[in-house]
Amino acid sequence: MIILQIEHPVASYEGWKKVFDSDPAGRQQNGVTRYKILRKVDDPNYVIIDLEFDKLNEAENFLTSLRKFWDRVEGSVMNNPVARITEVVESKEY
Repeated sequence: MIILQIEHPVASYEGWKKVFDSDPAGRQQNGVTRYKILRKVDDPNYVIIDLEFDKLNEAENFLTSLRKFWDRVEGSVMNNPVARITEVVESKEY
């Protein structure tokens, strides 16, 4: 499994979530199979998003699209996004 992990501060979690829920980047159409939204416990206006993909090239292409979107909304919806593509090599539930 491939995960595109993104993190950044937001001015308002509620405002950011409305934009996220409107899905301007087309997550499902672009290969996202599942996502998780996390927030720092000491800063609810800092979000971390895990987007799961089956294929590396889907994550890479989606990140390219996201960067174009971020150029349009940075400073209003979020700031200074950091993104990384990772691969799950082991997972275990207890």
